[in-house]
Amino acid sequence: MPSRILYISTFLSAGSNRSYCEDLADHLEAAGARVTRTSRRTGRIARLVDILTTIWRARALYDVAIVDVFSGPAFVWAEAACVVLRRLDRPYVLVLHGGNLPVFAEKWPRRVSALLRSATVVTAPSRFMRERMRVYRSDIVVIPNAVDTAAHPFTRRSLPQPHLVWLRAFHSIYNPILAIDVLASLVGRFADASLTMVGPDKGDGTWTASVSRAEASGLSERVRFVGGVARKEVGAYLANADVFINTTNVDNTPLSILEAASSGLCIVSTAVGGIPYLLEHERNALLVPARDPAAMSAAVTRVLEEPGLADRLSLGARELASTHDWTDVLKRWEHTLSEVSRG
Repeated sequence: MPSRILYISTFLSAGSNRSYCEDLADHLEAAGARVTRTSRRTGRIARLVDILTTIWRARALYDVAIVDVFSGPAFVWAEAACVVLRRLDRPYVLVLHGGNLPVFAEKWPRRVSALLRSATVVTAPSRFMRERMRVYRSDIVVIPNAVDTAAHPFTRRSLPQPHLVWLRAFHSIYNPILAIDVLASLVGRFADASLTMVGPDKGDGTWTASVSRAEASGLSERVRFVGGVARKEVGAYLANADVFINTTNVDNTPLSILEAASSGLCIVSTAVGGIPYLLEHERNALLVPARDPAAMSAAVTRVLEEPGLADRLSLGARELASTHDWTDVLKRWEHTLSEVSRG
């Protein structure tokens, strides 16, 4: 593995709501690499300027670069960064992120194709992303998202209680209101049903709408809105629940599902984007259509009442998480970066 790496992504957590790039950068450093990170700036223009100036000013400090690629306006950051990296004759690996990237690529096929062809290696965290993006480059390498299974110890959910947990950012694409509607469908059957919602407010009005829906449904005493928390605190919230519900409308390979799987929670998720490539229905999760509270509440009811189902899902989830542990995933990154540095 190269000893000097430049990582171009979004490094904003300062300890809470950590993004995957921050975990990967830390693990690469622990493996012996020197990692230069950019950017920690919050504004779009300020971040772009910081990315470009860091690439140039730190050019003596790295031999290979990792560039995260997102859809929307953030795609410009990757495009501009790669132009400068090519001018400096530095090899780089692109990492494709976000369930919306394939949709963005259909709108801007020439831009996406040009960017992907320019890289030494292109990686994706899921077979879903590789299959959807292979029209723009055929040799995309899958390196899955990783979870620290030691930080999320397994508890077998053989006799689950109706305690639900939701872990995501409050944004419309993650549809947190669906979680509240599911709880509303369950309270008549399960008197002690509750829901804990963990995640930051992304500022599009979804947080306010979710609180209003809980109040209007008479669920204020049953729904706990935690907000964003540090990564080290996530495990405690997962440990206090038995059923994990993922309500998103768009997705790829969310770390939150891997964390829930490592903890042994019974997972009920919408079958969107890369989720069916990650989870297997009836083996390690129950999958339901998006935007369907009746289907999701019925699946949760099955978990709570169907003999043997919760136990099977809990064990299957932990088995899934073990295949995404950092021990194995980091080896894949080390091998890929070594190949990139050799051109």
